[in-house]
Amino acid sequence: MDLRPVCFVLGILLSILAVAMTLPAIVDYAFGHRDWEVFLAAAAVTLFVGVALILSTRSGWHGFSLRQAFVMTASAWVVIAFFGALPLAFSELKLDMTDAFFESMSGITTTGSTVIVGLDNAPPGILLWRAILQWLGGIGIIVMALAILPILQVGGMQIFRVEAFETSEKVLPRAAQMAGEISIVYVGLTFVTAVLLWTAGMSGFDALAHAMTAIATGGFSTRDASLGAFNVPAIHWIVIATMILGSVPFVLYLRVLRGDARSLFRDGQVRWMIAILFGASMITLLWLLSEGFYNSSHDAARHAVFNVVSVMTGTGYSSTDFGMWGGFPSTLLFVLMFIGGCAGSTTCGIKIFRFQVIYAEAHAQLRKLIQPNGIFIPYYAGKPIPEGVAQSVMGFFFLYGAAFATLALGLGFMGLDFTTAVSGAATAISNVGPGLGEIIGASGSFATLPDGAKWLLSVGMLLGRLELFTILVLFLPAFWRA
Repeated sequence: MDLRPVCFVLGILLSILAVAMTLPAIVDYAFGHRDWEVFLAAAAVTLFVGVALILSTRSGWHGFSLRQAFVMTASAWVVIAFFGALPLAFSELKLDMTDAFFESMSGITTTGSTVIVGLDNAPPGILLWRAILQWLGGIGIIVMALAILPILQVGGMQIFRVEAFETSEKVLPRAAQMAGEISIVYVGLTFVTAVLLWTAGMSGFDALAHAMTAIATGGFSTRDASLGAFNVPAIHWIVIATMILGSVPFVLYLRVLRGDARSLFRDGQVRWMIAILFGASMITLLWLLSEGFYNSSHDAARHAVFNVVSVMTGTGYSSTDFGMWGGFPSTLLFVLMFIGGCAGSTTCGIKIFRFQVIYAEAHAQLRKLIQPNGIFIPYYAGKPIPEGVAQSVMGFFFLYGAAFATLALGLGFMGLDFTTAVSGAATAISNVGPGLGEIIGASGSFATLPDGAKWLLSVGMLLGRLELFTILVLFLPAFWRA
């Protein structure tokens, strides 16, 4: 396989990453932290490798084959996570390579699980770098979901293939054009959120960091207590709105800007997502009120909606320790971890559209049982669902369940208790962030887990972020013989 196209794209991505490293360097220098030297050194190394890859592979190839696209997609996240870990490993936090890679992988996959304790006193450059990793990961997954995964026919994503991406030769230039258009929207939403959070009472630095991780549905905070450290109702409602906006297909924003505002409300994924969020929030609110957790119904509603939205969208913020709410809310939030938001957004999880496809297929099968001689065709978005899409979605569900079980068993084998192992596997493969229980719950961290568990969770984060098939196909001998 000719890996020159893969290396060329990796070189571009590493060069962008190196430029991004200069931003926390400037912040640390302005605040008088010596970590600015670490960021500049890491930026120099990353830029050197990136430019070397570009110069050595800039000619002699034309377009991507499907196999090259698979390799590029998987290797991009691994390579960026490795180089993104360099500032974390050599900063004053003194993280070992396992913790640094875990934190970087959690950032770039927008998971939000953290091994850093003492965020309130951490250097500002590190806090900003964590936010930048998630912000870059958010825009990266949007472009990948729109341009790459439909071509690779991963987990039913081919249902979103558009005419401009019919051939792999058109992927790179069209993806670059779409990335430019979406980036404008992405930056705009980040800026508006930052301004709103600042006016609501956050400092400028905290407002920017949380705006970046909220729109990316990433969940890295600048405080150990997450958004619970900012007990201001306006801040929580602004973040709730931003998390939902980050979970909507970003192509819909482009249609709205072009004058088709109704498309945002006609989209079946968006309607299903809002309905599930509303229903789960109301159930949680009723539980909190009936159990007397809050004296104020407004406070109960705010915490219920915030944590339901945060968990289902895979953001992973917490406004309070929801593990203290009892067994039922914890079970509900555990189930919501797997659902996720819409395809083409920054969220992960199984995704709403797959539940829609499975529902349509199941409904058709039930009607077939009643009328065996009838012909019942499942539909999605008003169009018949191609057989290949249904098969891909069912295959995705099987692999998702198998991967979750394998991760949970592996974590249990390493000595983790049941709650930590099962919720850790769920939060990793769904890219949510916090798990359940005292160790990795909303008020805990992943710092005390054994190194083997952190590496296993890093693999789980990568699998979940890249929709499973993209990684697992690389382990098939036939893939390399083709």
